[in-house]
Amino acid sequence: MQSIYERIESLIKMRGMTKKSFCEQLGISTGNLGDWKRGKSTPGTHKLIEIASFFDVSLDWLILGKDQERFHLKENTGTYAWEEGDDGDVPLSEKEKEFIREYIEFTRYRKKQSNGE
Repeated sequence: MQSIYERIESLIKMRGMTKKSFCEQLGISTGNLGDWKRGKSTPGTHKLIEIASFFDVSLDWLILGKDQERFHLKENTGTYAWEEGDDGDVPLSEKEKEFIREYIEFTRYRKKQSNGE
């Protein structure tokens, strides 16, 4: 199982960045990055959120390594899960996945509005 640092390192490589430029852009000292690598410390909550946003990945994936392609919808009657491939032999296109993501966000927004938040 990958550590948080290993997932961050893979994101840096995938983006084609150097660790130094990553640190500069996110205001992280190279010493802190080294501590993360050695397991002496881990990024704080605010920094994890910033890193997840920077690389456009979920916090679940960044922290726990959970699959980003899984969504859970909770209702009073139960939990519904969707995973890529659940619809048979034909996977969803990126455009369809994005539509689902937008719909989930819209639903959350409407729920907040109806609750007076």
